[in-house]
Formats: sequence, C-alpha cells, structure tokens
Amino acid sequence: MEKWTQIYDPLGKLMPMPEYLLSALVAGIPLYLLFYMLAFKRTAGYKAALVGTAAAVLLAITVWGMPVPIAVSATAYGALFGLFPIIWIVITAVWVYNMTVESGTFEIIKESLAALTNDRRLQAIFIAFAFGAFIEGTAGFGTPVAITAAMLAGLGFNPLYAAGICLIANTAPVAFGAIGVPIIVAADVSGLDVNHISSIAGRQLPFLSFMVPVWLCVTMCGFKRTLEVVPALLTAGLCFAGTQFVFSNYHGPYLPDIMSALFTIAGMVVLLRFWKPKRIWHFPDEVPDRQNAALTFSKAQVLRAWSPYIILAAMVFVWGLVAFKTLIKPIDGFRFAWPMLNDLVAKTAPIVSPEVAGTAKALYGASFNFNIVSAAGTAILLSGILSVFIMPHYSLGKASACFFRTCRQLRFPILTIATILGLAYIMNYSGMSSTLGLAFTKTGALFPFFAPVLGWLGVFLTGSDTSSNALFGGLQRTTAEAVGVDPNLTVAANATGGVTGKMISPQSISVATAATGLIGKEGNLFRFALLHSIAMLLVICVITVLQAYVLKWMLP
Repeated sequence: MEKWTQIYDPLGKLMPMPEYLLSALVAGIPLYLLFYMLAFKRTAGYKAALVGTAAAVLLAITVWGMPVPIAVSATAYGALFGLFPIIWIVITAVWVYNMTVESGTFEIIKESLAALTNDRRLQAIFIAFAFGAFIEGTAGFGTPVAITAAMLAGLGFNPLYAAGICLIANTAPVAFGAIGVPIIVAADVSGLDVNHISSIAGRQLPFLSFMVPVWLCVTMCGFKRTLEVVPALLTAGLCFAGTQFVFSNYHGPYLPDIMSALFTIAGMVVLLRFWKPKRIWHFPDEVPDRQNAALTFSKAQVLRAWSPYIILAAMVFVWGLVAFKTLIKPIDGFRFAWPMLNDLVAKTAPIVSPEVAGTAKALYGASFNFNIVSAAGTAILLSGILSVFIMPHYSLGKASACFFRTCRQLRFPILTIATILGLAYIMNYSGMSSTLGLAFTKTGALFPFFAPVLGWLGVFLTGSDTSSNALFGGLQRTTAEAVGVDPNLTVAANATGGVTGKMISPQSISVATAATGLIGKEGNLFRFALLHSIAMLLVICVITVLQAYVLKWMLP
C-alpha cells in the first residue's frame, strides 16, 4: 500500500489566523466532545468514548486526508493495545481483590488496618499514596489505581472518594513509574541524557509529592480536620519527597518510586507507634468506629490475609527487573508488524528535523508486542493463583469462577478503555495530536509555562506519561532550543506536567470506576478530579517558569 505523509496544518490557508491555530481548534473536537459528555452530560464512559473516537476517525479522514484503510487500522491497533496489556492488568487486579472478598480474608485486612489506624485519612495515605506508589514504581499502566481503589472501597470508603483519592494520589510517582520508563523514553526520543532529565524531574516533583498527602486530606475532610494529622502528613510528605529527590538525582530514574514508597510506609509505621490522632475521622455517611479497633486475629492469620498483596507486590517487582525480562525473553510471546499501518505513515517537519523528513527514520512504525509472559497482568494473575493455596476455604475452581464473573463485571470498562486507546492512536497516527502540540510551540518566551501543559494534554489523550513523552519529547527539545530555554527542562516538564493529567485521562477513570463499582459513573469521577488536575498542573507550570528564568540555580 502507498505511504501517506502527515499534514499538520490542513486548514492553515482557510482563514488569516496564526499558524496551526485553526487546525488545532478543529483537532480538539473529539476532546471537546469527551469533555462535554463526561463533565456536563455525565454520560457513561463507553458512550462518550465511542462518540469521541467516531469524531476523531471522521476528522482524520476528511480534514487530515488520512486514507480510510490506514485510519481504520490505526484505531483498531489502539483498541487492541487497550485490551492488552491495559485491560489484562485491570481484570487480574480486580480478580485478586474479588477473591480476597469471597474468601473472607479482606475482612482480616480491614481489621488489621483498623488496629494500626482506624482513621480514614491515614488509611488513604498508607494505601492510595504509599502502597500505590510502590505498585506504580514496579508496574505502572493503571495497575496502582486498579488495586488501591478496590482496596479502599473494600475498607468502606465512599466509592467516589475511593476512586478519586487514588487518582489524585497517583500523580507524584507517575513520571518514575514502571522502573523509570517514562523518563527513559523522554530521554530516548529527545536525544538528551537520561540522568539529567531524571535530576530535573526530581527537582520539580518533590514539591508536588510533599503536597499530595495534605491535598488528599483536605479533599476528604477539609482544612480544619486536616490539621489534626499534621505529624502524619509531614512524615509521609518528607519521607516521600526527600527519597524521591535523592534517588532521582543521585541514582537515576529507576528506583525513586519504589524507595520513596518503602521509606514512607516505614516512616508511618514508626510514627504510629508513638503518635495517634486525638480524634478518628470517618466519612459523614459512616457509622463512627472505636478509637482503635482491637485485633481479634492472630499474627499468622493477618499475614495470611495480606499474603495475596505481598505476593502481588513481590511478583510485580520481579517482573519489572531488567534481568528478569532478559531471562524470559526467549519465551515471551511474539511481536508482529501491524497490518495496513506499520511504516505506512510518514512524519515530516517540524515534528521531525528536515534532515530526517523523507527518510526511513521518519516512518511511523506499528508493531504489536504480545508479551504475555512479561506483562504486568500476568504477574498479577500468577500472584492470584499462588494466593488461592493460602486463602482459607478457597479452591482453584472457585477462583476460576470468580475470574469469569470479574470479566463480566468489567465488560463496560473493557469497551471504554479499548475505545479510548483507539481514539488516542488515531489522533497520533493522523497527526492531529502533533497539530495540537505545534500550536503550543507558538507561545514563544511563554513556552516554559506551556511545556507542562503539553505533557498534560498528551497524558489526557493517551492515558500514559510514557506515551506522552514519546509523542512530544522531540518537539519539546526543538521548541526549547528555538526560544532559548534549556531543552532538558522542557523535556522533563513534559513528564512532570503529564503526571497531573493522569487523573482525568478517560483510561484512568475507566480503571478506577471498574475497581470501585462505579461503572457508568465516569462523568461524576471526571468532574471530581478535573479541578485537582488543573490546580496541580498550574503548580508544575509555575515551577517550570521559575526554573527557566528566575531560579536557574535549581537546575543541575
């Protein structure tokens, strides 16, 4: 089939407007539709996704001139990526949670947490912030939200707050998620030093990391009740932010999340041995519990109840190791070129340099990697199977039946996520995403402020900080060099700004609603998270501008 070259300003000659502006406004139509249907109409996620994707395909064909077979293939390619590995993670994570509920072990988990702290604020910090960061650091790609949101909902959190809190908490660790993959990709596509970018991200995100525990508490209970747990907030924020800074600056992008999470959990456990909040806080619609529930189960029973999640954390950690991936590579599924798409789309200037345009390097590859063995969802599946033998009065037969019930439970989130990834891929391969990005590059000296916004937009579109960095990393460097700003700063800002878009990405919202039983309520959750996302983005934007022009000494 004949190759097709992307066009980035198809409407540029229609009206006397700044370059890319009219085309960018039109390219945003699928996103406007998504936003309107989720935020105002509160439409079910899969319906909004179908409308947005249909609009994107239509625009790609009629305005951007993409051949119909390539447009259909690109959308299908994204949908399959949504099914694997994303949906594979969601299904297995919710399955493990459902098994703990059916076997009765989750009741022991709830009581053990209540014995440590019965306060909802501290439980959110332990699970959504610290434990979620550990899972993000080892797996990423929606895994932490799927696991922690289900846990909080099981503990008795209001489902909307369980989902929303986990989305807000899953910000600070995202840039270093999956053993540093987003930063590694940002360095790779921009041609910059990975440790330099890691250092800059580690001089931006700790400010946000320190704020997140406070942010969670204020969101849950207001400022006044937040003051009651200041010692815990200081401990969690300082442990996480301090560790994140040290490892990102002096070790690299691989361990900041994992080590920050471990130090935070350890710090909180030590604190709670010597300090407890004077008043326990629960949601207004809950029946107040005792100050500290007495643990009626033995240590062996508690350890057995937590075993599924201990095994899960260990398995996901091992699965993220480079040495393990190398070991299993010979048996790790297969990769194939995606038909009607691979190397049939050519990028051109200014997305690629004039020297690259027209060469094989400018071709947009498309290969599907069915890495079933090394996929994070497989690690979770195996941890669930191993846990069956530890759970009391449970069997492989019950586990199998639970798995199929879980698949049925998640049928609408499966459709939503697959469709959303189809939307992201058609926008990427058609050049519509690049059109949106190029419009931001026309801001001149203000570009450092908009560099994080570009990352935020990329994560909203794709649901992945890794994908956002792959999409805009090169563009961030070339634009920064054109306006006279350190390109390392803007590439890092793409990653750090992107983390704030994670909570409103339709993909993330679908995962969270699936884990908490809020299927069909995606619009409510989007509204819940939107202002938090924008506020956190502004924090990163201000930090980036200050580091670009005023606080240059902060940069390595």
